[in-house]
Amino acid sequence: MRSLPSPHPPPKKTQHDKPKPWDHDGIDHWQPVPACTAEDNPSGMLEESSFATLFPRYRERYLREAWPAVTRALKERGVACELNLVEGTMTVRTTRKTYDPYAVVRARDLIKLLARSVPAPQALKLLADDALQCDVIKIGGLVRSKPRFVKRRARLLGPGGSTLKALELLTGCYVLVQGNTVAAMGPFKGLKACRRVVEDCLRNAVHPIYHVKALMIRRELAKDPAMAGESWDRFLPKFKAKNVKRRKPLKVRDRKAAEDTPFPPAPVPSKADLQIESGEYFLSGRQRRERAEAAAAEQQERRAGEARARRDAAFVAPREEDEGGGGGGGGEGARRAQQQQQPRSQQQQAGGDVRALAASLKDKAGRDKAAARPASAAPTARGEALAAYLSPAAAEAAGFGGGGGASEEKKKKKKEKKEEEGKEGGGGDGGGSGSGKKRRRRREGGGASE
Repeated sequence: MRSLPSPHPPPKKTQHDKPKPWDHDGIDHWQPVPACTAEDNPSGMLEESSFATLFPRYRERYLREAWPAVTRALKERGVACELNLVEGTMTVRTTRKTYDPYAVVRARDLIKLLARSVPAPQALKLLADDALQCDVIKIGGLVRSKPRFVKRRARLLGPGGSTLKALELLTGCYVLVQGNTVAAMGPFKGLKACRRVVEDCLRNAVHPIYHVKALMIRRELAKDPAMAGESWDRFLPKFKAKNVKRRKPLKVRDRKAAEDTPFPPAPVPSKADLQIESGEYFLSGRQRRERAEAAAAEQQERRAGEARARRDAAFVAPREEDEGGGGGGGGEGARRAQQQQQPRSQQQQAGGDVRALAASLKDKAGRDKAAARPASAAPTARGEALAAYLSPAAAEAAGFGGGGGASEEKKKKKKEKKEEEGKEGGGGDGGGSGSGKKRRRRREGGGASE
């Protein structure tokens, strides 16, 4: 039977390229490794081989719980294992009872999956089924930007994990995305397709949904025996690099309007150039400090003056308007003074507010004084009626207008009493003035006699 020609070109022959009797066209390179039993190697392994791997701290509690099951599964294959919680390592090694030389390699893959958060029951399937293989894909170094990496990793998962679930169904692999790695378990063909999907997604080459679409088409074409010998390229989606147009800038520079000169634009002066121009470059450290302190003091004084002016603006006297007096010269001088001393709009508003407040307080004080005025000052008909039934002293104490007559009589009596006293002191001639002259003479005479 004649085989179909290979689509790939034959490799270049070198001096080491020699025909191998076990490699021919009839060999299926995807065939799983045949199982090895205890009868195939009854004497066991003479040399010891070991593998160790680290695990993160958050996996320590789970590994302590699942380690007895892992130990039992490896003991059946004749492989010893050790969990070191101090160093954070898992170690597997061969013993004299190990009959399968590939068992230690599978044990190595097992502890790698356990370190990458794969559940123990799922990872132990690697020992039970020889057709299963594992692949740990490192994706941490494919993207530099951390936000972009997180976004693309979420794109691989899909909404609610739908994209990852579709990938698992089409490839026949178990896929777990954890941190900076993607752990996959399955047959060789599925692992190869899974790695291609993950790398294309993280490198932003092809969206995972297009890979899923291509896998679905391949599955349907594989069911048709008529398409077994034909090319499937015309059915699969093609991805070509497209030149995306650049965005137009917001401001387009008009080159014609610019001056066409053969000389380049002048360089921007540096800090040292500006210091040399101002003379600060040649100053000593002490002079620079004094200069800075003087500038700070000047700025502080200016701000203090502005604050003082704002405070004094509230105490500026309001301008007085001329009431029609004065001649023409006086009116002109007043207008000039008014123009010179006219405050700002803000000061006028502040002065107007103060005057309005003072006027309101004055009106209020007048109303309170009028309300507190006694009833005797403004007698009423009711007060006179009540005063008629009271004694003069009681009416005066009550403050009624009826006591007004009694007070008038009392004042009149006091005035008459003073006049009588003045007459008695004056002796009848000259009145009060004569009595004063006599007293003055007596004092002078007494002083002379003394």
